[in-house]
Amino acid sequence: MKKIEILGANRFETFTKTRSGSRAVIINNGKILLSHETQSGWWLIPGGGLEENESLEECCAREVEEETGYIVSPVQKFLILHEYYEEYCYISHYYVCEVTGRGHISLTEAEKKRGLEPQWLPLDEAVDIFSCHQKYAEISEEKRGSYLREYTALLEYIKLKQRFE
Repeated sequence: MKKIEILGANRFETFTKTRSGSRAVIINNGKILLSHETQSGWWLIPGGGLEENESLEECCAREVEEETGYIVSPVQKFLILHEYYEEYCYISHYYVCEVTGRGHISLTEAEKKRGLEPQWLPLDEAVDIFSCHQKYAEISEEKRGSYLREYTALLEYIKLKQRFE
Protein backbone atom coordinates (compact mmCIF):
# COMPACT_ATOMS: atom_id res chain seq x y z
CA MET A 1 0.00 0.00 0.00
CA LYS A 2 1.52 3.30 -1.08
CA LYS A 3 1.56 6.10 1.51
CA ILE A 4 2.27 9.71 0.53
CA GLU A 5 2.57 12.90 2.60
CA ILE A 6 1.65 16.38 1.42
CA LEU A 7 2.89 19.29 3.52
CA GLY A 8 0.77 22.42 3.22
CA ALA A 9 2.44 25.82 3.13
CA ASN A 10 0.29 26.85 6.12
CA ARG A 11 0.99 23.80 8.31
CA PHE A 12 1.85 24.21 11.95
CA GLU A 13 4.93 22.57 13.50
CA THR A 14 2.71 19.96 15.12
CA PHE A 15 -0.84 18.91 14.36
CA THR A 16 -3.46 18.59 17.08
CA LYS A 17 -6.43 17.36 15.03
CA THR A 18 -6.82 14.41 12.70
CA ARG A 19 -9.58 13.77 10.20
CA SER A 20 -9.85 10.52 8.26
CA GLY A 21 -11.94 9.83 5.20
CA SER A 22 -12.29 7.87 1.99
CA ARG A 23 -12.34 8.80 -1.70
CA ALA A 24 -13.46 6.80 -4.73
CA VAL A 25 -11.84 6.55 -8.13
CA ILE A 26 -14.64 5.35 -10.40
CA ILE A 27 -13.82 4.83 -14.07
CA ASN A 28 -16.30 3.87 -16.79
CA ASN A 29 -15.43 3.82 -20.50
CA GLY A 30 -12.33 5.95 -19.95
CA LYS A 31 -14.22 8.57 -17.92
CA ILE A 32 -13.90 9.32 -14.22
CA LEU A 33 -16.78 10.34 -11.97
CA LEU A 34 -16.05 13.64 -10.22
CA SER A 35 -17.95 15.99 -7.95
CA HIS A 36 -18.16 19.45 -9.50
CA GLU A 37 -18.96 22.55 -7.45
CA THR A 38 -20.67 24.62 -10.13
CA GLN A 39 -20.64 27.88 -8.12
CA SER A 40 -16.86 27.90 -7.65
CA GLY A 41 -15.77 25.64 -10.51
CA TRP A 42 -13.95 23.30 -8.10
CA TRP A 43 -13.60 19.63 -8.99
CA LEU A 44 -13.03 16.81 -6.51
CA ILE A 45 -12.88 13.05 -6.45
CA PRO A 46 -16.04 11.95 -4.58
CA GLY A 47 -15.51 11.21 -0.92
CA GLY A 48 -15.50 12.65 2.55
CA GLY A 49 -15.09 12.17 6.26
CA LEU A 50 -15.40 9.00 8.27
CA GLU A 51 -18.36 8.84 10.63
CA GLU A 52 -18.43 7.11 14.02
CA ASN A 53 -18.62 3.29 13.88
CA GLU A 54 -18.14 3.30 10.10
CA SER A 55 -15.48 1.37 8.19
CA LEU A 56 -13.40 3.13 5.56
CA GLU A 57 -15.15 1.10 2.84
CA GLU A 58 -18.59 2.04 4.20
CA CYS A 59 -17.53 5.69 4.31
CA CYS A 60 -16.42 5.51 0.69
CA ALA A 61 -19.69 3.98 -0.51
CA ARG A 62 -21.85 6.34 1.58
CA GLU A 63 -20.04 9.49 0.45
CA VAL A 64 -20.22 8.50 -3.22
CA GLU A 65 -23.95 7.86 -3.02
CA GLU A 66 -24.59 11.11 -1.12
CA GLU A 67 -22.58 13.20 -3.60
CA THR A 68 -23.36 11.44 -6.89
CA GLY A 69 -26.34 9.13 -6.48
CA TYR A 70 -24.27 6.12 -7.56
CA ILE A 71 -24.01 3.00 -5.44
CA VAL A 72 -20.47 1.66 -5.54
CA SER A 73 -18.46 -1.23 -4.25
CA PRO A 74 -14.88 -0.48 -3.15
CA VAL A 75 -12.74 -3.04 -4.98
CA GLN A 76 -9.18 -2.09 -4.04
CA LYS A 77 -7.53 0.39 -1.71
CA PHE A 78 -4.50 1.75 -3.55
CA LEU A 79 -3.34 4.82 -1.66
CA ILE A 80 -3.24 6.47 1.75
CA LEU A 81 -2.52 10.17 1.60
CA HIS A 82 -1.58 12.24 4.68
CA GLU A 83 -1.99 16.01 4.29
CA TYR A 84 -0.88 18.59 6.83
CA TYR A 85 -2.57 22.02 6.93
CA GLU A 86 -2.61 24.36 9.92
CA GLU A 87 -3.21 22.16 13.00
CA TYR A 88 -4.79 19.31 10.97
CA CYS A 89 -3.61 16.00 9.61
CA TYR A 90 -6.08 14.81 6.96
CA ILE A 91 -5.85 11.15 6.05
CA SER A 92 -7.49 10.11 2.78
CA HIS A 93 -7.90 6.45 1.84
CA TYR A 94 -8.35 6.04 -1.92
CA TYR A 95 -10.27 3.11 -3.38
CA VAL A 96 -10.87 1.90 -6.90
CA CYS A 97 -14.64 1.39 -6.99
CA GLU A 98 -17.14 -0.05 -9.40
CA VAL A 99 -20.70 1.14 -9.87
CA THR A 100 -23.26 -1.45 -8.77
CA GLY A 101 -26.46 0.60 -8.97
CA ARG A 102 -28.23 3.91 -8.59
CA GLY A 103 -29.30 5.41 -5.29
CA HIS A 104 -30.18 8.94 -4.23
CA ILE A 105 -28.13 12.10 -3.98
CA SER A 106 -28.31 13.52 -0.46
CA LEU A 107 -26.38 16.80 -0.27
CA THR A 108 -25.74 18.91 2.79
CA GLU A 109 -26.98 22.51 2.72
CA ALA A 110 -23.40 23.67 2.15
CA GLU A 111 -23.02 21.30 -0.83
CA LYS A 112 -26.32 22.52 -2.27
CA LYS A 113 -25.13 26.14 -2.00
CA ARG A 114 -21.90 25.25 -3.80
CA GLY A 115 -23.93 23.60 -6.58
CA LEU A 116 -22.34 20.18 -6.13
CA GLU A 117 -23.18 17.82 -8.97
CA PRO A 118 -21.71 14.62 -10.39
CA GLN A 119 -19.99 14.75 -13.77
CA TRP A 120 -18.14 12.20 -15.88
CA LEU A 121 -14.97 13.53 -17.49
CA PRO A 122 -12.32 11.84 -19.63
CA LEU A 123 -9.57 10.69 -17.26
CA ASP A 124 -6.89 12.70 -19.08
CA GLU A 125 -9.02 15.85 -18.77
CA ALA A 126 -9.36 15.30 -15.02
CA VAL A 127 -5.59 14.85 -14.72
CA ASP A 128 -5.11 18.13 -16.62
CA ILE A 129 -7.52 19.99 -14.31
CA PHE A 130 -5.77 18.79 -11.15
CA SER A 131 -2.27 19.22 -12.61
CA CYS A 132 -2.76 23.02 -12.38
CA HIS A 133 -2.72 22.89 -8.56
CA GLN A 134 0.25 25.23 -8.19
CA LYS A 135 -1.51 28.13 -9.93
CA TYR A 136 -3.82 28.39 -6.89
CA ALA A 137 -0.95 28.80 -4.40
CA GLU A 138 -1.37 32.58 -4.13
CA ILE A 139 -5.17 32.46 -4.22
CA SER A 140 -6.20 29.57 -1.96
CA GLU A 141 -4.07 27.05 -0.09
CA GLU A 142 -7.21 24.94 0.32
CA LYS A 143 -7.80 24.69 -3.44
CA ARG A 144 -4.11 24.22 -4.20
CA GLY A 145 -3.94 21.44 -1.63
CA SER A 146 -7.11 19.66 -2.72
CA TYR A 147 -6.05 19.75 -6.37
CA LEU A 148 -2.56 18.48 -5.47
CA ARG A 149 -4.17 15.66 -3.46
CA GLU A 150 -6.43 14.63 -6.34
CA TYR A 151 -3.61 14.96 -8.90
CA THR A 152 -1.34 12.77 -6.77
CA ALA A 153 -4.08 10.16 -6.37
CA LEU A 154 -4.85 10.04 -10.09
CA LEU A 155 -1.17 9.61 -10.97
CA GLU A 156 -1.00 6.70 -8.51
CA TYR A 157 -4.18 5.20 -9.98
CA ILE A 158 -2.71 5.41 -13.50
CA LYS A 159 0.51 3.70 -12.31
CA LEU A 160 -1.59 0.95 -10.70
CA LYS A 161 -3.64 0.48 -13.86
CA GLN A 162 -0.50 0.27 -16.02
CA ARG A 163 0.92 -2.50 -13.85
CA PHE A 164 -2.09 -4.69 -14.68
CA GLU A 165 -2.27 -4.00 -18.41
